[in-house]
Amino acid sequence: MAIICLSFAQYAVEAFVTECDPPGGVVKMVALVAIVMILFVNCYSVNLGMAVQNVFTAAKLVAVVIVICGGTWKLFEGNTQHLSNAFNGPMPNIGAIATAFYTGLWAYDGWNNLNYVTEEIKNPSKNLPRSIIIGIPLVTLCYALINISYLAAMSAQEMIESEAVAVTFGNRILGALAWLMPLSVTVSTFGSANGTLFAAGRLCFAASREGHLLDILSYVHVRRLTPAPGLIFHSLIASAMVLHGTIDSLIDFFSFTAWIFYGGAMLALIVMRYTKPNHPRPYKVPIIIPVVVLVISVYLVAAPIFETPRIEYLYALLFIFAGLIFYVPFVKLGMTPRFMNKVTLFFQLLLEVVPTSSMAMFE
Repeated sequence: MAIICLSFAQYAVEAFVTECDPPGGVVKMVALVAIVMILFVNCYSVNLGMAVQNVFTAAKLVAVVIVICGGTWKLFEGNTQHLSNAFNGPMPNIGAIATAFYTGLWAYDGWNNLNYVTEEIKNPSKNLPRSIIIGIPLVTLCYALINISYLAAMSAQEMIESEAVAVTFGNRILGALAWLMPLSVTVSTFGSANGTLFAAGRLCFAASREGHLLDILSYVHVRRLTPAPGLIFHSLIASAMVLHGTIDSLIDFFSFTAWIFYGGAMLALIVMRYTKPNHPRPYKVPIIIPVVVLVISVYLVAAPIFETPRIEYLYALLFIFAGLIFYVPFVKLGMTPRFMNKVTLFFQLLLEVVPTSSMAMFE
């Protein structure tokens, strides 16, 4: 969410700055405002959050069509020089390729968000696979066509040097309507951030209900039935990352950490396929898929460490292993500090939230 909101702020501020790069402090302030707005929407109403998501997704697809049509027009004019020699140049080393994959795969990382709201999906055994089968190919097609459109209007080097590629594209293609591009990207990123918080709040809620986080994070608002504590908790962490990080450093930090857990999930799936062969499986994948993803995960995690070690990777590993400090005493051994009941009661009264098991008495 921090990365997406920083991207939102970068394009929102870029629209008002022409002679220099957007001031970093202003970008961070706008990103924080975006987090607060999205938090309010999702705390206010589940239906409002979903309505915002639907509207912004539709607007995002309109923006994608505009970019693709502009790129197609440039291709028909004969601007193919940047595509004809796209793969010329020296072969990068194995670590650089993995780092490049971090940025590329980041664009697709929303593929797993739907899993977090499985409890709120009707007939998930059918609708969840169906949504993934429709959504991921659609996103892949859109992204591929958008990149071709960009290369029809500018060179790869110009894309690297541009702080806001879509703005550069709009200036060259749309002329007087160039302002549509920063507007389109801000709409797109705002919608993405809204969907991210919607899913992440449910993740905090479920983890807390299983005893892996504070009890208060599994509570819901008495009247609005939204998981407000989980949403607020996630937003606070995102705000801290906005204040102390940049888009590039956060992408590397996030991608490195995420692929450790993606690999762990694939390993768990393979192990359970053999240790629990008769366990109920509403949907099942061919074993070759988790094997391939596991191999890719190992490569994406190990290659950058050996080839281009960076401080972000150390932070990520320390962040993961620091969890053991809390997991062993508070989850594994079930220890609970005495003052936690008072803390839970304080936040329960402050936020007007209750456990889901208590909702029946309010109906």
